[in-house]
Amino acid sequence: MFFVSGALQASECVVLLHGLVRSASSMERMQEALADEGFETINIEYPSRDYPIDELATLAVDAGLAGCRANDDVTRVHFVTHSLGGILVRQYLSQKEIADLGRVVMLAPPNQGSAAVDRLRDVPGFDWLNGPAGRQLGKGEDSVPLKLGPANFEVGVIAGNRSIDPLTSAVLPNPDDGRVSVEDTKLEGMADFVIVEHSHAFMMRMRETISLTVHFLRDGRFGSDPPDAGQPAAN
Repeated sequence: MFFVSGALQASECVVLLHGLVRSASSMERMQEALADEGFETINIEYPSRDYPIDELATLAVDAGLAGCRANDDVTRVHFVTHSLGGILVRQYLSQKEIADLGRVVMLAPPNQGSAAVDRLRDVPGFDWLNGPAGRQLGKGEDSVPLKLGPANFEVGVIAGNRSIDPLTSAVLPNPDDGRVSVEDTKLEGMADFVIVEHSHAFMMRMRETISLTVHFLRDGRFGSDPPDAGQPAAN
């Protein structure tokens, strides 16, 4: 399932991929802002708890590409991802080429895995809540992010350094966003990197994050001093 927004004649399309245990609604404010900037947007809803990463990558990315390419005017396809969504793009690109790929913005991606997964994976209910993909986001032998190579595509990473989850933060290196440490969001080959004072759960809804994302999609670099930092975007 996907949700389309934007100008019908837009030549650039953005695929939005939400994170683990989230839904397309978590990316709606980002989608609306990108549509206002003239991008066509495809906001993908995928069953993040039901399948391992390789299956989710094919399912979600193929759906996004199909949605963008349904418009014959689209010449470039960008991606804006949250958390697991960024790993799905990396997984997909490790096996397939996207000829019309533009830029990728990853919000809070566990590019080096998350120590929280390794510490909490044996807690009762972990598998029920996170599914098979959740177990693949650690830093151990079954870590998918650590098996993927450096970025060979144009990508900017936005990391958060505020947490609303003290339990998970207690097992993460500081600074962290409550799910992944700032250091573990980094990816070899990334074009730009920035830290925002937001949590993992809500950074995609913040004006600062949205402004930075637009800058990178337009210019290949993050802008400076985005307006109204820390405030939720208007509905």
